[in-house]
Amino acid sequence: MSDTEPAWFKSSYSGTAGDNCIEIAATDQTVHVRDSKDLARPHFAVGRDGWSAFVQYVRD
Repeated sequence: MSDTEPAWFKSSYSGTAGDNCIEIAATDQTVHVRDSKDLARPHFAVGRDGWSAFVQYVRD
């Protein structure tokens, strides 16, 4: 596991006010998710397969 901070980004659908957003950071094996309003709160990570299933569910 790397000690470097992952590159976080918000969805292009996020508003300019920056509220009610999540940010994600993808690595080779996981996708990290955090609340953009509370960066002190720990983020969580899911495997790429789990993230893909979640995104497909949302699209459907």
